[in-house]
Amino acid sequence: MHDSPVIATRESRLALWQAEHVRALLRARCGLDARLLGMTTRGDQILDRALSKVGGKGLFVKELEAALEDGRADLAVHSLKDVPMDLPAGFALAAVLEREDPRDAFVSPRFPSLVALPQGARVGTSSLRRVVQLLAQRPDLHIESLRGNLDTRLRKLDEGQYDAIVLAVAGLTRLGLGARIVQRFEAAQMLPAAGQGALAIEVRADDVLLRQRLSALNHAPTWLAAHAERAVSRALGGSCSVPLAAYARWAGDMLLLHAALGDAAAPARPLLRAEAQAAVRDVPAAEALGVEAAASLRAQGGDAYLAA
Repeated sequence: MHDSPVIATRESRLALWQAEHVRALLRARCGLDARLLGMTTRGDQILDRALSKVGGKGLFVKELEAALEDGRADLAVHSLKDVPMDLPAGFALAAVLEREDPRDAFVSPRFPSLVALPQGARVGTSSLRRVVQLLAQRPDLHIESLRGNLDTRLRKLDEGQYDAIVLAVAGLTRLGLGARIVQRFEAAQMLPAAGQGALAIEVRADDVLLRQRLSALNHAPTWLAAHAERAVSRALGGSCSVPLAAYARWAGDMLLLHAALGDAAAPARPLLRAEAQAAVRDVPAAEALGVEAAASLRAQGGDAYLAA
């Protein structure tokens, strides 16, 4: 059965690219001839409200998990930043692929950078994490909700609904749209979301054979960095309703973790920031690093931000 596994995927152009990418890797590295099962999720259907108000990013994965549970699919491909920090019972991440560029992109047809935007410019984003970091740099901006797949967001920008929008560099790059990027934010300017730029493969937890075969796709440095980042969010009860950023990078065998927390009820409130580092060789050490960073945010008054 596992010589021709079924991949559950959303049907957006980016999601299908990601699934096809995994399909090609399965053939090249695992000798598996997979096929795709395209699905529309609740997250794709609800476009008139912010994700934080309708159930969070988990809305992008629930239908795919249902297909895994009832046997219609054997694995699901996700953008890791869309995967809830705690998976439902019976599911597991089998692999995290090598990370693409994790940065955020400033996209505008008229302005070359965030600094160049005029006073009161309209900037589109659906991410509370981006909202608080944008306002930390430019409190004069009007941040407006932006939902839809990547092509829809770019169309709305081109129609003049926004002066600029912020998207993930990785998604634009994967679809050959890197030319639309006019500024790549460095982490010091705009800290990425936990797992941003990485693809994850989810399976049924009891499918031991498939998990073993998929281990050939796992990129250990990304796997450990992602566990550290996700541990920050898990320790703070993180979801898309919490303006939280976490990004880990390697310096030799040392993992350097940066985190930032904003206040959803008062987005212009100063950001809380934390840094932690350790020699990390396994998942428990990576997660301990994330817990340390989360504790630092709490010590700075993070609970008051989270209460909002």
